[in-house]
Amino acid sequence: MLRFILIFLFCLVVLFPLDLYQPVQEHVILPLTTGIAYVCVSIMHLWDANVAAQANIMRNTLNGGGIEIVAGCSGVEAIIILISAVLAFPSPWKHKLVGIVAGFFAIQSLNLVRLISLYYLNEWNHVWFEWFHLYLWQALIILDALVFWLVWLRWLPRGPRPPPPALAATA
Repeated sequence: MLRFILIFLFCLVVLFPLDLYQPVQEHVILPLTTGIAYVCVSIMHLWDANVAAQANIMRNTLNGGGIEIVAGCSGVEAIIILISAVLAFPSPWKHKLVGIVAGFFAIQSLNLVRLISLYYLNEWNHVWFEWFHLYLWQALIILDALVFWLVWLRWLPRGPRPPPPALAATA
């Protein structure tokens, strides 16, 4: 357990500052948030033709309103927590890789729902937008990382079971 905690904390201490490093922001986070905006808009076009993506901004083409997907809205923080937990848990590297990749998509899938809902909440009522943005969705994205990690733990193959104890001979 101590090994898990130390590796988990080490990964967090390394990855969180890396997330804030300017070249990473410029070459990883900004393209990611731009891609997320375009995916959200593509999904929203199924029912709303009045939304457009402009770099990392989702905007209403009728009234000009919208939301900007900034670094903290990319889901990367939850992904960092998940990566740290997966790397810290003793398992084969191929299982770690599957957990990280599948976890990335699980977190980003929920993040798409989050961003689309926040776009419409911002259009409808800014007070509700702020509450959902700052409190509810932040907690749910982190909870998604935790739940995915727990599911990943259950998915890991179990080691061989010990043989059953020998039965005592009856006389």
